[in-house]
Amino acid sequence: MTIETPRLILRPFRESDAADLLEYRREQTVHCFADMRLRTPAEAAAEIRKLSEKDDAVFAVELKETGKVIGEIGAGAEPKGPHDEGPGDTYSPYWMLGAAWRRRGLAFEAARALFDWLFREKGARRIYAYTEDDNRPSQRLCEKLGMRREGLFLEFVSFVRAPDGTPVYENTIQYAVLKREWENRPDGAGADGVTIGRQDHDEH
Repeated sequence: MTIETPRLILRPFRESDAADLLEYRREQTVHCFADMRLRTPAEAAAEIRKLSEKDDAVFAVELKETGKVIGEIGAGAEPKGPHDEGPGDTYSPYWMLGAAWRRRGLAFEAARALFDWLFREKGARRIYAYTEDDNRPSQRLCEKLGMRREGLFLEFVSFVRAPDGTPVYENTIQYAVLKREWENRPDGAGADGVTIGRQDHDEH
């Protein structure tokens, strides 16, 4: 499965992506991605194998112009409730771009295409996202995507430890958007210039 936007291709990871994966994963500064940090080529190769086996929607974010993988984006489906019918229809996404590729609108381009695919192709009813209360870039992205701020959870979760070994608890903001809200956005439903394909693009 591939999703194309004007500047990007969202596609499954390949073994040849290991060097690019290591490049952006070794520089993680956001606490929620602390356990995703990679340090060696061997770790990157092992991670590629894990990513290729995931059932969730996980995509390498490839820059069309160069074929370079500059990050990743994905979403996991929440288990359905006891009174729901069919597969779970609530998804929680994440996005991660290398530092050199931020502030260019690329994360928005990738996330907008992912959300559109989740609502149109995967039957999503609701998409929600968590972000630390000091991560303003991620909050701005959620807001640009038309997500509502639903709440602030104080000392919600810990991803790292302080030098003395005690957990560092994060204040976490939750954002969400419903399918009907997505379809009625002021900028219109759908992601312009997006195409969805079934085969990977090897020519780059």
